[in-house]
Amino acid sequence: MGRYSVRLAGLFADTVALAPGSRALDLGCGPGAMTGVLVDRIGTAGVSACDPSPSFVAACASRYPGIDVRAGRAEAIPFEDSQFDAAFAQLVLHFVTEPETAARELRRVMREGGVVAACVWDFEQGMQMLRAFWDAALLVDPSAPDEATKMRFGRVGEIADLWASAGFTDVTETTLTVSSSYESFDELWSGFLAGIGPAGSYCVSLDAARQASLRQHLFERIGEPVGQFELSATARSASGVAPA
Repeated sequence: MGRYSVRLAGLFADTVALAPGSRALDLGCGPGAMTGVLVDRIGTAGVSACDPSPSFVAACASRYPGIDVRAGRAEAIPFEDSQFDAAFAQLVLHFVTEPETAARELRRVMREGGVVAACVWDFEQGMQMLRAFWDAALLVDPSAPDEATKMRFGRVGEIADLWASAGFTDVTETTLTVSSSYESFDELWSGFLAGIGPAGSYCVSLDAARQASLRQHLFERIGEPVGQFELSATARSASGVAPA
């Protein structure tokens, strides 16, 4: 997934105007794909980040020395009130246990007029890799935990409604599309065998026979590529302005 999130980060950052001297938060920073874009745009001193995973906190801090990276959940952001002019949550909301609490926390740490933004993959149609994977998985196992049905957000208006319910104003919504090329189908398949994320975890949980069946169905869904091919991925993004 990282190959897509790195490409997405620049487009996502473009949805918020970052003036010189701004302070920005990368919420759920992971190893720092979005953090790096923010550092490039406003400098180390203006960027803070947090993530609930100690290993991701360590990785992000190592990649970008000098930024303020803290361990913490979106539902209890580890920063003081009214600290930021912008906050970004890239591919995070799907994994937040209490999104409404997280939205209120974001409002708490934002300065008046600051902008919060979040984006998630459109699992229903827009993320070709995962849509093909789950369609193939459902042929093998009708009870497969398809992310399009198991996860909130990723549909029109869902992030926007979350921001509005937390009191953010001037809420806007857009879509962001990126793509990634693969040298072969085996390169795509090996990513799932790493066991990362819901799709990877599901893949490696299967016995050998069902995993082989899943591989064949996925190969067919992708179009039985020979050699290099490309897949696109669309994220739904929404932003809102912190009121006085």
